[in-house]
Amino acid sequence: MELAITGGRALLSDQGLVTADIGVQDGVIAEISGPERRFDATGLLVLPGIIDLHGDAFERQVQPRPGVSFPMDLAVAETEAQLLANGITTTFHGVTLSWEKGLRSAETWTSLLAALAANRPRQSCDMRIHLRWEAFNLPALDLALAAIEQGAVHLLAFNDHTPGILRKMADAATGAKYSERAGMKLDAFRDLANAIGTRADEVPAALARMAEAAQRAGIPMASHDDARVADRDAFRAMGARISDFPMSTEVAKAATEAGDSVIMGSPNVVRGGSHMGWSGAAETVEAGFCQILTSDYFYPAMLRAAFILADRHGQDGLAARWALISANPAAAAGLTDRGRIAQGLRADMVIVSRDPAPHVVATIAGGKLAYLSAEGAARLH
Repeated sequence: MELAITGGRALLSDQGLVTADIGVQDGVIAEISGPERRFDATGLLVLPGIIDLHGDAFERQVQPRPGVSFPMDLAVAETEAQLLANGITTTFHGVTLSWEKGLRSAETWTSLLAALAANRPRQSCDMRIHLRWEAFNLPALDLALAAIEQGAVHLLAFNDHTPGILRKMADAATGAKYSERAGMKLDAFRDLANAIGTRADEVPAALARMAEAAQRAGIPMASHDDARVADRDAFRAMGARISDFPMSTEVAKAATEAGDSVIMGSPNVVRGGSHMGWSGAAETVEAGFCQILTSDYFYPAMLRAAFILADRHGQDGLAARWALISANPAAAAGLTDRGRIAQGLRADMVIVSRDPAPHVVATIAGGKLAYLSAEGAARLH
């Protein structure tokens, strides 16, 4: 027996939140037997590891300031440390592959894939790729198709930010935010964007090729920022059964009623609303039109959001709301081996204290004790 977690209240898949002892052996959840390291979880909660389907906070490790980049291996290592400290045991890095230069370029994409592959033998967090495909990025179409075919992509999302960028180019201050991220002068960036915009007629065929490749590879697909029900319907027809950040409750409702999974951001819940002025995530969850919460741009928000929503429903609210960041994203991503605490499943768990506010005491990822706070170290025997 590698590890026994004892005395805590565990969220078990078949019993709900009950006092239970849990064993970990060979990376999976097992019965407790024989000598073991023992983690005393008395007074703590033992919950399924958090699964983040859409997190792009890693971009701040790659480029903490506009135009200021750091080595990719360093960025990946620091990102993993942050993920584990926040109880996230499986993450889908939301990597935007755009026609832009700099942070969201083909060069950054290639460098990140290489760094993740090199890091994989020693990583604890299961770090995967959520390819946010920018619809107008026709020059990188073959690069993206190859990555899907090679198994480097685990979730494909269709993005179309180019029309919005083109509209914003008229304002120098707003345009400068994009040009700085790309490491370009504003005029040069404006010329590049305008040139890309002239190829709109080629976009539908490219989207169809991407969808066909994802279907062949058996990976889930999503559409991002669905503005209208008609948009969601069109992407569903292409095989995309996830609505990633719908822009209105109307779209989220229609998606849910059609059997799609709806994703919204945990920061929206924690802050009390969308910083973009769109639908409130908490209200959409309560209405039954959002099944998954993600970190979006702030990893600590996932755990806090689940507890904020759970506390609205008293003592029995945690099981349903924790599923927003564990069982539900696992199901949407086709990950049948995680998202719940049950014998034989991957041993991904986060041990949480609620005193004085919800925070991570320890994280177990793939059976490894991957993060341990000072409070947690005092409980390990």
